[in-house]
Amino acid sequence: MSDTPDFGAPVAALADALRARGWRIAAAESCTGGLIAAACTSLAGSSDWFDRGFVTYSNAAKIEMLGVDAALIERHGAVSAEVACAMAQGALLHSQAMLAVAVTGIAGPGGATPGKPVGTVWLAVALRGAAPLAERLQLAGDRAAVRVQTVRRALARLCDEARA
Repeated sequence: MSDTPDFGAPVAALADALRARGWRIAAAESCTGGLIAAACTSLAGSSDWFDRGFVTYSNAAKIEMLGVDAALIERHGAVSAEVACAMAQGALLHSQAMLAVAVTGIAGPGGATPGKPVGTVWLAVALRGAAPLAERLQLAGDRAAVRVQTVRRALARLCDEARA
């Protein structure tokens, strides 16, 4: 039995929704370390709708690759709605995508700060030409569980946006 989670059904639903609109997506990932991109590209033919992924684990990567303002990170912290939204907007700016998702969080076991316990994740989606929307997730479980739940929620949010 494999330890790799099965994201087949949500990815297939996302692919169908994106193909129906002729859209491509981009992912900007911190706490998931590329798992959203890996889930999307596990489906044959994903090059039709998946443009690119940015793994921006460090603050420097968020700044350099996505154009997130260093002052924004300093003011709100990397795990914040503001930074998640800036990451999603940066993914759109640096891609051909119509829709982007960004995640930044504390998967654990360490890294918790006051007000931001392990399992805190900010997820943002941005549609080209519209303001990004962020939501705070408070997820339970170990590091692997937090990351898998984050990927599932990101895929669901992308699908919801593509179907809207």
